[in-house]
Amino acid sequence: MRFSLPLAATLALSAVQASPVVKRDGPVTTPKGVNDGVILNYALTLEYLERKFYQDALANFTRNDFVKAGFEDPFYDNLKEIYFDEQTHVQFLSDALTAAKITPTVELKYTFPVTTVMQFVTLSSVLEGVGVSAYLGAAAKIVNKDYLTAAGSILTVEARHTAYIRASLGKSPFPNPFDTSQGFVSPHSIRAFNLKLTNTLQNEVFSLAATYITGGTSPVKLPFMAFPSLTLQCSQYYYEADRSSVTFSGAFKAAQKFGVAKDTPIYAVFFSGLKKLPVQVRITQGNSDYKIDRIPAGVQGQAYVVLSKSSTDFSDEKIIAGPAIIEVYPKGKIPSAPKGKCH
Repeated sequence: MRFSLPLAATLALSAVQASPVVKRDGPVTTPKGVNDGVILNYALTLEYLERKFYQDALANFTRNDFVKAGFEDPFYDNLKEIYFDEQTHVQFLSDALTAAKITPTVELKYTFPVTTVMQFVTLSSVLEGVGVSAYLGAAAKIVNKDYLTAAGSILTVEARHTAYIRASLGKSPFPNPFDTSQGFVSPHSIRAFNLKLTNTLQNEVFSLAATYITGGTSPVKLPFMAFPSLTLQCSQYYYEADRSSVTFSGAFKAAQKFGVAKDTPIYAVFFSGLKKLPVQVRITQGNSDYKIDRIPAGVQGQAYVVLSKSSTDFSDEKIIAGPAIIEVYPKGKIPSAPKGKCH
């Protein structure tokens, strides 16, 4: 599977503020314009996407299709359970917003690059991992303790989904002692490469979700915006920490449009568990691509990578593209089975 994450140009999620739900005693560090109502709608947006993903798969593939692809019983029944979980999460979040007199978002139109069972299961692993990262990142910004408990309850279920799907693919169900947070970032991200966008909050997870949202209109406008896309050049080899190189296709050419010069230091920053690991990139392939020669030690499992102008400050203002998703194995522990072909 090629981990390419282009943006959906039709994503129209401009900034407005939802009504606050509850305030906690003491200082609250939630970014301006982001409150419990926004966070719940943010979660609901992701849950709608996941629900539709599983709904389509159960409609398009039969139990026998999964068995033929190597996913024997009770895998198909467990997928139904996962779909039920996602449906329950959608209903719970929608009801919670309605009870708080906040308009809930609605299901949009989605397109998933899936034509085979294996593609579906592989993308399922990615989406479930993103869900875990999203809830983990959002949890720190939830003010209402009841909502925090509910979000934590959903997070643990999403983590079980991830572990099950990864194990079904022959991957480690728990490759990292810490899950990776992809949460709310700097509240001052209104520059967005001199595009003069105002009152926006760029967000890594929203950049990933935007990949699959292709249309539809929501009554809710969330204050998040996707970063410019970042595409990993497909490799015929598994990625190993402290060994493999990574090429970011067309990344320098794209960055030049936003004022990045050849002598501008740019870093590939890997988010893995609690670690943020930067590596300076170099320009290659006819002044079009960025490349690093070695993934840093410590990256493992499903990780995220962005391009940043800083090796120490990874806030919105410094990020120029991403995130892309990359599956990284510990050095010397790649699977024995050949890697699938690039698509």
